[in-house]
Amino acid sequence: MAHDSTGHGHGHGHVRRRWWHHLKHAVTPHGHDSADRFDSALETSRRGVRTLVWSFAALLVTAIAQLVLVLHTHSVALLGDTIHNFADALTALPVGIAFLLGRRVATRRYTYGLGRAEDLAGVVVVLIIAASATFAGYEAVLRLVEPRPVQHLWVVAAAGLIGFAGNEIVARWRIAVGRRIGSAALVADGLHARTDGFTSLAVVLGAAGVALGFPLADPIIGLAITAAILFVLRDAAKQVLHRLMDAVDPRTVDLAEQAAAGVAGVRGVDRVRMRWIGHSLHAELAVAVDPALTVERAHLLAHDVEHALVHRVPRLTAAVVHTEPATGADSAHALLAHHGR
Repeated sequence: MAHDSTGHGHGHGHVRRRWWHHLKHAVTPHGHDSADRFDSALETSRRGVRTLVWSFAALLVTAIAQLVLVLHTHSVALLGDTIHNFADALTALPVGIAFLLGRRVATRRYTYGLGRAEDLAGVVVVLIIAASATFAGYEAVLRLVEPRPVQHLWVVAAAGLIGFAGNEIVARWRIAVGRRIGSAALVADGLHARTDGFTSLAVVLGAAGVALGFPLADPIIGLAITAAILFVLRDAAKQVLHRLMDAVDPRTVDLAEQAAAGVAGVRGVDRVRMRWIGHSLHAELAVAVDPALTVERAHLLAHDVEHALVHRVPRLTAAVVHTEPATGADSAHALLAHHGR
């Protein structure tokens, strides 16, 4: 059976022998060529690094401000919250390293580049969230067993509000940018910042409870916040695990199938495979075409399919399109597989 395969990295030199193809590529904008895709990936990485740098600075300032207040109040709860904020600032390091690694070009050993370093960074972030939850729970239980007086309650409450505000701002920033560029690690890092914001808020509520004559308010609220952190940990771990297992949104697969099927000359779409590499999507699929097509015409049709995919599927930067002759049972199977979805 004749088979033609084309991928994004293939050059167009052997196709451009036809003058009309020269003209087509000269007058039609192609945002899916190698240079454009690299620039797009580089820009998203730069945006992610900028987000990490500024959020790291914001959290570091927040933690230092809290540390100054800890020295005046001697509050163990506030000290724990300050440690959380320092830890949250440090989670920017693995994610930042992953972004920098992802910007390296592919090599003979790492043929897809190092974009999946972001997934490993996501695992590190999840582990830090788990450690924060463990530490918060330990401190809460310890305060139940060994109650400690809290001094300068208004200063403790102010420090808690500072911590909450700083963490929430950073969390919203990281999550928004992470979702925009498709980085699960950055989203997980944002969720971690949010957990520390909840911990800071617990400090405020605990101080209020103590001020009202209920000393156990601080550890009880600490346990409740620990439970909230565990829920956030579950969501972050689920997202990172899905990325590690090459999960994609089924609606994205449907969109890819529709985009490929809409190309003139495509008689069927089958075996669509998609995966994330860093914050970019890669796809592979087979399309059934007229068996009378020449190898050159089938190759051009495959590039048309690739063009449609890159322009219609968000964050898709590479596609490998296999063309297969639509004859007899193969044609019927391909058509039924496409229309049956």
